[in-house]
Amino acid sequence: MRTLGNILWHIPFLGFLSALGTFLIGGLFVITVIGAPIGLGLIQLSKFLLTPFSSSMISKKDLNIDQNKLWQSFSIIVRILYFPFGLVLAIVTIFQIAGLFISIIGIPVALVLAKSLGTYFNPVNKICVPKAVQNELEQIKAKEQISKHLG
Repeated sequence: MRTLGNILWHIPFLGFLSALGTFLIGGLFVITVIGAPIGLGLIQLSKFLLTPFSSSMISKKDLNIDQNKLWQSFSIIVRILYFPFGLVLAIVTIFQIAGLFISIIGIPVALVLAKSLGTYFNPVNKICVPKAVQNELEQIKAKEQISKHLG
């Protein structure tokens, strides 16, 4: 089913163009060096847009990947400067979602894009992982919450 979703995303809905555009914008941010955290996040988002039904975007904190404190503080500053660009990308994505909701077969693709809106607003420290990794992380979090409430 995921493979069929990925095929539908690329063939009639030209999802590879969204992935390519996001990759190019991310590459421009990485070239500027100052926008490197944003660019790396957008490149991860482009990986997600290549196979949106087989992968997921998660925070690096969820994977317990530690980062340099200086890089983290720099990332916060860059997020503030990136907000106007993120707003434009999110608005373009919202129009894409609205267009996909017009057709019935576009609804699953629109839902995937709706899930990625948060990454357009804040791509810093996000990473693209397979769905299995995300499912495992959700199970670990659920077990932690259960143990917190029981004991």
